[in-house]
Amino acid sequence: MSSDFEAYELDFGTITAEVTNKIGRIPKLSGEEKTQLVLNVDKQLEEVRELLEQMDLEAREIPIQSRAMYNSRLKSYKQEIEKLEKDFKRSRIAYSDEVRNELLGDEASSSENQLIKLREERAHLLDNTEKLERSSRRLEAGYQIAVETEQVGQEILGNLHSDREKIQRARERLRETDANLGKSSRILTGMLRR
Repeated sequence: MSSDFEAYELDFGTITAEVTNKIGRIPKLSGEEKTQLVLNVDKQLEEVRELLEQMDLEAREIPIQSRAMYNSRLKSYKQEIEKLEKDFKRSRIAYSDEVRNELLGDEASSSENQLIKLREERAHLLDNTEKLERSSRRLEAGYQIAVETEQVGQEILGNLHSDREKIQRARERLRETDANLGKSSRILTGMLRR
């Protein structure tokens, strides 16, 4: 079980190193190249989130005496991914000096406030989008748990129904045995009187 966890850890380390490298390159790019790199990083961050979910599931299966160590590692990985997501968000709205000069031209000083406001609005929109995505994932997970719970409930009801039938058959056999014992007792009593 822990070997699966460690395999996920290796994948996590590899992908996060790639993501960190790409996040550092994003502000220096522009146009289609930047868009492609942003999409690539976004996809890799989703892979990392899925790895975290897999590690979380594996950690739950580890014997309780070792589980605390794995949970601690998992917690630090979650903090690392949160930091990566924040860095990614900042890098997407950051501009290199070259791009800034190209956008602002000679009016750099008068347009600086507009640029700051634009960055803040973009950051706010990105935050809201991420919150919506996290909420959607939680809803999907909750729905999956509800479906699994319903299936377990149906299995339990099926087992209870089967057990009830067994008990009823056993009760019927007991009544038949009691009736047979009563007949036997009367026959023996009659034989003893003769």
